Amino acid sequence: MELSEHIKTANVEDVTLRRPFHPALRGTLCVTSHHLLFSDRKDEDSWQLLILLRNIDATEKRAVGSSGTITIKCKDLLVLQLEIPGMEECLNIASSIEALSALESVTEMYPFFYRPSHLTLHGPWGLSSTEKYYKQTERLWDRWRVSTVNSDYSVCPSYPHAVIVPREVDDEKLVQSARFRQGGRFPVLSYCHHRNGMVIMRSSQPLTGANRKRCKEDELLLQAVIDGSLLGYIIDLRSTQQAQQARMTGGGFESKSCYSHWKRIHRHHERGKVLQESLIKLVEACSDPSHSVDRWLSKLENSKWLSHVHSALSTAGLVVECVERDGHSVLVHGSEGTDSTLLVSSLAQLILDPASRTLTGFLGLLERDWIQAGHPFQQRCAHSAYSHARLKQECPSFLLLLDCVWQVWRQFPLALEFSEALLLRLAQEVYASNYGTFLCNNEQERCAAGVKENTHCLFQSLLSPDIEEQYLNPLYEPTDLAIWPSVHPQSLQLWTGLFLRWTEYAQNMEEAREEVWSIVKEHRERAGPDRTNNTPSTHCDTLTPFENLMDELTIL
Repeated sequence: MELSEHIKTANVEDVTLRRPFHPALRGTLCVTSHHLLFSDRKDEDSWQLLILLRNIDATEKRAVGSSGTITIKCKDLLVLQLEIPGMEECLNIASSIEALSALESVTEMYPFFYRPSHLTLHGPWGLSSTEKYYKQTERLWDRWRVSTVNSDYSVCPSYPHAVIVPREVDDEKLVQSARFRQGGRFPVLSYCHHRNGMVIMRSSQPLTGANRKRCKEDELLLQAVIDGSLLGYIIDLRSTQQAQQARMTGGGFESKSCYSHWKRIHRHHERGKVLQESLIKLVEACSDPSHSVDRWLSKLENSKWLSHVHSALSTAGLVVECVERDGHSVLVHGSEGTDSTLLVSSLAQLILDPASRTLTGFLGLLERDWIQAGHPFQQRCAHSAYSHARLKQECPSFLLLLDCVWQVWRQFPLALEFSEALLLRLAQEVYASNYGTFLCNNEQERCAAGVKENTHCLFQSLLSPDIEEQYLNPLYEPTDLAIWPSVHPQSLQLWTGLFLRWTEYAQNMEEAREEVWSIVKEHRERAGPDRTNNTPSTHCDTLTPFENLMDELTIL
């Protein structure tokens, strides 16, 4: 079926648009295969609104006399209202939006049609890869190697074609280990610490089952990880009870008798439906301005969103403590190893690794540890917080990561090279984008669909000279130190820039931030090159939060 066949009514005149902070506008509404276009059609200073249909999460129709009203709720939390003359036209427009906003075929989505004049499809795609990270990380060369055992994706469908593993473990042992891990996600290297060479590994749960099965090859793999060390830590992102129950359905955990040099620590993390419902409750609370203070605080608490932020940052801090302070390697896993595992391991890298706190390094981290590592973006981000569809596999794991990074950015306003604007851009792009970066669920699917050959890379676009500056943090002061975010309740705040984005408060805050940034940049330019050098600071062993600076800037 051609996309145009979904369009029952392409144009409607005299449509009234109502949106936050702006007076109502009357104009023409157009529906295309991928966009909703509103134009006020004035002779001079014509104004247009272009919405990617993929960004629409839900529509609500209502009859008003002989006319109709469509309320459009977007995945970036924007809510619009269209008043359309003629009920038939209203129903046709709504039907077209519903069909075209829920396309399931990847190759029919807009990134496969997006062809801006300043970008080309030729040349390398993306910023980072397993091979590139290995080549740049000299401390890996003695004990680690790049394996292409998964070159045809038969060993693990959700892993990339190449992974980093201990040098003394051959590919046959990797194959056996993969058969012993859920979804074939055997332990692979995620990060090697620049201070002491300790590593963060990630995997899925072992399939020990009720009969306590074991796998010699898997045990040898993990023993090779801590070669020469007395101890390693397994951070299991399930409660002890959940891990025990998993054995009844074929899953399980690493027993102390088989993995004697590894100490297992359980840290419960919610995921899947629980996390998605938490997001829905939070957005519902933020969308209703009529709440009293008590009602608002009650709804915020009941959503438990900040509890999930706390859990993620707290567990990441535990991983960092094992690696940085205790000098031990860590294996992180939950059940599938595609959500909470990636969340915790990537947050730990942000805290530990100064390279991951640069703009290029952070985007490279997301590419390696989320996109190439097999986070199922297409399943998890099919809907946001407004959809009326029954929940399937939606889960805002990536959004939770961005919120946690924002908490770190707020507590350490000098430590990250990128600004909140980048996090907001990523929060929007992951649900609906012109680019192919977040399409599909893993590298195998992207190769089959020809994503790299037929779409543009978001991260490369963000780093182009004319765009990069708007995402840089003018307060940035590089440091080689680990940064330790506080997880005390009073230290964690609602991310107003995202969840209250379309309120008057957020608009005023954005204007204030822009004014502050312009003042800071002007001051730095006057201060000269000595003030803006990128020499890392190393005056103490660790950095702790400096939370008051942003509050002072806000007052300005």
